[in-house]
Amino acid sequence: MSEALLLLAIHKMENCLSYKDERDEEIEMIIKEMREIVDIVRDKKLEDGRILNFLVSGLVNVADEAINLFKEVYTSRWDLASIHSWMGKIKKRMLELGDDVPNMTSSKNVDDEENDNYVVGLEGDVKFLLRKRIIGDGELTWPVVIKGMAGIGKTTLAREIFNHPTIVKHFDRRAWVSNCTHFITAEELLIKVIQQVVVEDPQNLHTSSLLENMDNASLRDMLSQHLQGKRYLIVLDDVPKEMSLISIFQALPLEENGSRLLLTSHTTPLDIPLDYQGVYKMKFLDSKNSWQLFLKTINHGNKLTGEHKFPMHLEHMGKQMLRKCGGLPLAIKEVAKQLAEKKVSGGSEWEQLLESVDFGSTLKLLEPFYLQLDPKLQSCFLSMAFFKENTTLRAEKLIQIWVTGGVVEDSEDGCGRILEDLVNDSFIDYVNDKRTKYIMNVVLHMLSIQKAEEKLGFEILRNNGNNRPSESPPHHRVIICSRDKFNYSTDQDKLLVSLFFHGGGYLDASPSYWKSFEKLKILDLEDFGLKVLPESIGTLMELIYLGLRNNYIKELPETLGWLKKLEVLDIAQNFMVEVPVVIWELHSLRQLYMSNLICRKPLNIDTLEYLGTLTYVTIDNCIILISGLRMFSVFKKLGIEGLDGNSDVSKLFVSLADLFLDHLILRGYRFRSMPCLDELGILQSVRTLKLDGLLATLPNNLPPNIESLTLIDSCLDEDPMPLLAEKLPKLKYLKLHNAYTGQQMVILDDSFPLLQILCIEELWNLRNVHCGKYAMRTLEKLEIHDCPYLDTVPEEIVMLACFKELKMVTTKSIATKMRDSNLRIVNSPFGGCVFVNDI
Repeated sequence: MSEALLLLAIHKMENCLSYKDERDEEIEMIIKEMREIVDIVRDKKLEDGRILNFLVSGLVNVADEAINLFKEVYTSRWDLASIHSWMGKIKKRMLELGDDVPNMTSSKNVDDEENDNYVVGLEGDVKFLLRKRIIGDGELTWPVVIKGMAGIGKTTLAREIFNHPTIVKHFDRRAWVSNCTHFITAEELLIKVIQQVVVEDPQNLHTSSLLENMDNASLRDMLSQHLQGKRYLIVLDDVPKEMSLISIFQALPLEENGSRLLLTSHTTPLDIPLDYQGVYKMKFLDSKNSWQLFLKTINHGNKLTGEHKFPMHLEHMGKQMLRKCGGLPLAIKEVAKQLAEKKVSGGSEWEQLLESVDFGSTLKLLEPFYLQLDPKLQSCFLSMAFFKENTTLRAEKLIQIWVTGGVVEDSEDGCGRILEDLVNDSFIDYVNDKRTKYIMNVVLHMLSIQKAEEKLGFEILRNNGNNRPSESPPHHRVIICSRDKFNYSTDQDKLLVSLFFHGGGYLDASPSYWKSFEKLKILDLEDFGLKVLPESIGTLMELIYLGLRNNYIKELPETLGWLKKLEVLDIAQNFMVEVPVVIWELHSLRQLYMSNLICRKPLNIDTLEYLGTLTYVTIDNCIILISGLRMFSVFKKLGIEGLDGNSDVSKLFVSLADLFLDHLILRGYRFRSMPCLDELGILQSVRTLKLDGLLATLPNNLPPNIESLTLIDSCLDEDPMPLLAEKLPKLKYLKLHNAYTGQQMVILDDSFPLLQILCIEELWNLRNVHCGKYAMRTLEKLEIHDCPYLDTVPEEIVMLACFKELKMVTTKSIATKMRDSNLRIVNSPFGGCVFVNDI
C-alpha cells in the first residue's frame, strides 16, 4: 500500500514537468529522492506500520505541496529546494525504521521541564507580545511568529509567554511542541497537541498507542472537537521552513474567542507569506543586557563561589570581550560557561582567560543552521568572510561580488531573491528600509570565515605575522594591513580569484607582486586609505571587479585601459580624482561609480554598450553623454551632480526621456539652490527618485510611477505632503531629510494609499503632524530622527491596521514624556532614545 501511494505521487509530479522551466531540475531531484525512498520501502521490506504510514502520508503531502508550488508563477527554485530538503529528512527517518521503532510521539509539557535559563532583556518583548499579539479577541487566521537568528532567545521568550500568569489564567487549554526541527510528521504533531489539550481522559482514549492507529483526518477531527468552544494557545517551537503547517491549521477551530497559535523559527515557514504582518523579529541584546546575562551565567550555576566569582574591576575588559558575541545570548552563555570551567579546573588569572576565549563551541552549535541552507545560499554566506566584521554592506556590491565570483547568475531578480532569502533565514539583516544595505552578526561572520577556510580555499593574512599557512594554494584572500611594512609573498598567488585589502592604507607592493595574479577577477581596496594606484594594475588582465571607493586617489593610471574584461569600476568618494580618457575604452563596463572627477577631455560613452549604472557625472558631462546613452536599453540607473540655478535641465530631461531609466539621482551644490525641476514629469519610467539639494519649491510635475522618493537638504518653506500625495499615488517609500522648515505637516484624508515606510529626519522646526482619516492606510513603519520639537505621534498612524514599527530618536525630555506611552523603549546608540513599536 505504501509503495503504491508513493508511485502515484511520483506520477503526479512527472506530469508537471515542462522541460522548459528552470524549476524542472528541482522537481526532478524531488522525484529522484522519492524513487530512492520507494526502493528503501521495497528493499527493507517494511510492513505498513503506524510510523511508516505517518512518513508515507508526510511524503505524499510534501509531493502535493511541491506540485502546488510549481504551479505558482512566482515560486522560485529555492522554495522547491526547501521541499527537497524536508523530503531528505523524511528519507533519513525512514532509513532508521526497523523492528524496534522508538515511540516518537511522547511529549513532555514545558511546565514540567527543568528551566535553568537566565532571562535578561525580554521584559519589553513579553509585555508587548502579550498586549499586542496574544491577549485579545478576534478569529485565529494566521499564527504569531517569533523569528530571529539561531541562539537569539526565541524559545526563551516563548517560554516566558507560555508560563506567564496572565496566559495561564486567560487560556482554557495550552500545548507546547518542541524540537520541531528534528523531523516530525503531521500526525505526530497532532498527537502531541491532543495529549496536552485533553485534560480529562478517564477511559484512556488518548494514549499514544491508540492515537497512533488513527489517520490524519481522524486526528484533526479529534483535536478540533476537543478545542471547540475553548480558548487555546498552542506553541510550536523551532519550526523549520519546510515543515507543512496545513494539518494543524485545518484542525484548529476558527472561533472569535482569542485563541492563538504561536510559532518560533529562524525563518518564515513556507505556509506563511513572507510579508505576513504577524512576524515579531527579535533583536540582539544591547551592551547592558549582554553584561547582565554574562554575570548571571558565569557566577550562578557554574560552581563559582566567593573569591572565584568574576571580579568587577575587570568589567571593562569583560565588556570588550563581549563585543565579539554581538549581543547573541547563545554566544554570551557559551563564553561564560567556558570561562567558568577553565577557572574551576585550571585556576588561571581572569585576564588570561578573557584573552584566550574560544568561540569554537558556539560556532559548532550554529553550524547545523548553515548546513540547512540551500547550496547557493551557502556559497553567498561564505563570501561574507571577505568583508570586515560589523560592516554595512551595499546590496549592489554584494551582488557584484557574487556574480563576479560565479556564485550566482547575473540576474537582478535572482540576486535580489537571494538577499531576501538570507534575511528570511536570519543570516543577514537589512540596515535601511529601502533594503539597499545589509549587515551580519559578528558571530555569524566568524562562522562564515571558518567555513570559507574549509570550503573555498580562503585565507586571512596579517602583517603582524599571526598567520596560518594554507595547506594548498588559496583562491580567496583577505590582507589586513597596518602602517608597518608588509612582507608580500608571491608563492601562492597563481590561483587567486579574489583579493580584499582591509586596514591601514600602506601598500608598498612592487610591480612584480601584481604580475603574480594571473587569474585575479576581484580586487577590492574600498576604505583602505590608498593614495596611489600603481601603474602595474594594468597587468591584471582577468580583472572583472575593481573597488576603489572612499580612498585618497588623485589620478588613475593610463594602464587602467588595459583591463578589457573589467565590468565594475568603483572610484566614487575619491575627491577630485583625474580620470584618463582610456576609461571609455573599457568596453565590458556594466557599472561605473564616480564622483567629483576631473576629465581633461570630453567624456565619450558611445563604446560602453553594456553600461547599466553610471553615478555620478556633472550635468554638463551628462548632456554630452546622452546621445551615446540613447541606444543602451540596459541603462537603468543614473546619478547627476553639480546642478545649480544656471543648469539647463530642460534639455537634460528631454534627452533622458528617451531612456528607460528606473533610478535617477539629482544632486546640487551645497548652499546653492537647484534649478526648477517642473519638467521631471516627462520621465515616465523612473520609479526611484532622489533629490539632494536646496529647492525653492517642490516640482509641480513628478514622474507618475515613482515608488520611492528621497528629499535631502531641500529646506522647503511649504509643506510638501499635499503635493506629493496628489502627484505620487504609487509611492511606497518616502524619506524627508532636512527637507522642510515649517512647523506643521498635514497628511490629508485618503492620501498615500500605498505608502509603506515614512522616514522624517532633521526637520528642526516641526512641531505637529496632522494625519487625516484613512491616510497612509498601508503604512508599516514610521521613523523619526532628530526632530527636537516633535513630541507626539498621531494616534491615527499608530492605530493603522498594517502598522508594525515606530522608531524615534529624540531628546531626553521628550523621551521622558513618552516613556509611559504604549511604546517599547530601547537605548539609542546616538545618545537619545529609540522607541520601538512592533504592532
